[in-house]
Amino acid sequence: MMNAATTGLAAGMALGFAGYFGGFWAFLLVLVLGAAGLIAGLAVQGDLDLWTRRQHR
Repeated sequence: MMNAATTGLAAGMALGFAGYFGGFWAFLLVLVLGAAGLIAGLAVQGDLDLWTRRQHR
């Protein structure tokens, strides 16, 4: 079974794969959505606390 970070990364990559045939811009789309999916997955899993990072500013 995959953890939440891996699932989030896979979801971001799957969304980006829809734009695969667009060339370089699709590559950037896959990169951005994969990173967003990873961050979301880590936040859901509890390994990344976004509220604490935001309050220290």
